[in-house]
Amino acid sequence: MINPTLPHYDAVVIGAGSIGAPAAFYLAQAGYRVLVLDSAPSVGQTSNKRAIGGIRATHSDPAKIRLSLRSIEIFSTWKERYGDDIEWSEGGYVFVARGEREEKTLKNLLVTQKSFGLNIDWLDQKQLLQVVPDLNPAEVIGGTFSPEDGNASPLLAVHAFYTHAMDYGAEFKFNERVQEIIVRSGKVVGVRTNRGEYGTDVVVNAAGAYASEMARLAGLDVPVRPDSHEAAITEAVAPFLKPMIVDIQPGPGSANYYFYQHLTGQIIFCITPSPNIWGFDTEETSSFLPMVAQRMVDLMPRLKNIRVRRTWRGLYPMTPDGAPIIGYAKEVEGYLYAVGMCGQGFMLGPGVGELVTRIVSGQLYDTDPEILDILSPYRQFAGQELLK
Repeated sequence: MINPTLPHYDAVVIGAGSIGAPAAFYLAQAGYRVLVLDSAPSVGQTSNKRAIGGIRATHSDPAKIRLSLRSIEIFSTWKERYGDDIEWSEGGYVFVARGEREEKTLKNLLVTQKSFGLNIDWLDQKQLLQVVPDLNPAEVIGGTFSPEDGNASPLLAVHAFYTHAMDYGAEFKFNERVQEIIVRSGKVVGVRTNRGEYGTDVVVNAAGAYASEMARLAGLDVPVRPDSHEAAITEAVAPFLKPMIVDIQPGPGSANYYFYQHLTGQIIFCITPSPNIWGFDTEETSSFLPMVAQRMVDLMPRLKNIRVRRTWRGLYPMTPDGAPIIGYAKEVEGYLYAVGMCGQGFMLGPGVGELVTRIVSGQLYDTDPEILDILSPYRQFAGQELLK
């Protein structure tokens, strides 16, 4: 039984990363007493610091489109509203079509994307080269361009959410591993860690790659497992590239890859492995650079002499259909999932943080039921996100 003299919180958030920090901020801003627990020594030290910073609303899923549109609003106005420079840059996104298959996929998606008011259009080869002159015309037949997408610093952004969450009274405890979700009569009543015990009415699972482990502590099973993705950054060069470039044509060992030029002039790039590399391995490999470098240089020859400075590997918490899992568990009252962001936690984080707060308060927007139905923990997981 929970000791009544121990501290009691309206909500305990597990994970101080791309989802947990915004959730804590919006919950605290709404007046809730919030505790965030993380086994790492500081905020954003697992998947967040390994993200490359891309932020887009150009998805194929209505729920992710809505959440990302709100995230872009928040990121793009953050400095004006709260004063922190999170390095927001509105460079846009370009999805290139190398052949007819990619052209058909991208054009079909435009119907859904435009129905939600996204500023995105198909550009033929000539139009696309006006936006990105350094693309190899022999390698592309066209593509989509969404100028209002962009990028920001994952670490600066998560730290901004963290500091402002504390301003609103949220508490963060680091180096503290959750060992038990305390459930009585089918209801969450507290959390036990390696350092203490805390009473609460709501547990928010925002544990990223470790979401399944945190679910099992409450006797629950959630279909999230980590997939290793590798990324790199180059030396700084003079600015020449504004949008994020995404090549969705599969190649040997990869489903797609993407890159952009950061405000510092460095090129940051990442690849989606195929087949998936399941597990918790975050050690860099010798196969990544040869695989991605040839594809990038073929698409944009200007990149061939730029030197790579560092590579790293992060974990994408994947679900069977490539969409997040958000909503209360039916089996345990007060246990709330905000998991399975499939490598898009940074871009979805602010929108998800607000949604979590509305779920806890019971004050949903008119569009929230549709989002929660699409992202329900109890959906069939039958489809596939087309723009992973």
